[in-house]
Amino acid sequence: MKAIKATGYGSPDVLKLSKAIKPTPANHDVLVRIIASSATAADTMMRTGKPLFGRLILGLRKPNNPIPGTGFAGVVEEVGSAVTSFKKGDQVFGETTIGFGANAEYLTIPEHGVIHHLPANLNYADAATYCDGVITSYNFLKRVAQVQDGERVLINGASGSLGTAAVQIANYLGAEVTAVCSSRNAHWVTSLGAPHVIEYDRNDFTQSHERYDVVFDTVGKSSFSACKSILTPNGKYLSPVLSLSTIGSMLWTSIVGKQKAIFQATGMQKDPELKTLLNEVLSIHRDGKLKIVIDRQYPLEKLAEAHRYIETGRKKGNVVIINA
Repeated sequence: MKAIKATGYGSPDVLKLSKAIKPTPANHDVLVRIIASSATAADTMMRTGKPLFGRLILGLRKPNNPIPGTGFAGVVEEVGSAVTSFKKGDQVFGETTIGFGANAEYLTIPEHGVIHHLPANLNYADAATYCDGVITSYNFLKRVAQVQDGERVLINGASGSLGTAAVQIANYLGAEVTAVCSSRNAHWVTSLGAPHVIEYDRNDFTQSHERYDVVFDTVGKSSFSACKSILTPNGKYLSPVLSLSTIGSMLWTSIVGKQKAIFQATGMQKDPELKTLLNEVLSIHRDGKLKIVIDRQYPLEKLAEAHRYIETGRKKGNVVIINA
């Protein structure tokens, strides 16, 4: 089968179109022919192997799992002898988490892993992105921050994959949303449900005179110390991006003060918890309150080009990889 493999850590040039052995499903596995997969900002960070301590999980000198990508959507090609929930021909989508392997023609995933039948109102491209931005943002806002009706939530990076989902989810939860994005995306982000917008190329949101119950820094470009002054006395700074600064702030705020800095790797949670989160966000989608935003689509062989585009910082919503 065709697959993209990372030959090591580094620039997008390490991503090479390669031949790989088509996987064979074990007794409890599902073999999926991939139609669409995701390419994310997190993928680009993992490709670089930075921060270096992340290599303790990913692989010291090169990725332990050389085929990148975690979100996928496709058709069941074959099932293991003990599989009962899926059959050949089923349309499915899901997330491989730290198993990676989605930027390829085929992958195997445990029947009880993060895999779900494709709803009638969700297409392959949208579904491939679902378990990244949507689940991560929902987890942070609903579970971690426990956002309540009427609370004030600021979302930094509101035009990205996590950000576009976060604006809609925070709005669904009843929060008063302030979105931070570029001036060229301001009107568009407002249409997603953000009544207030701060254009970062014109104003520094950390210098705002407003106070927020939650600051969700979806892109990890700020810090707890920079946002401390715009948090309410019990406010929370949330970041899905691992950094030494955030780790230090987490440790400090766990001991001192009521304001908290929180990092969490949503994708590291156990499969049953991720499936619960997935079912909850699908209910929001069924209610018509959640729209998936696709910026660009690339063929599998141009994954490196997709990574380069993501790294420009101009991405609106999601980037999808399509298998011809």
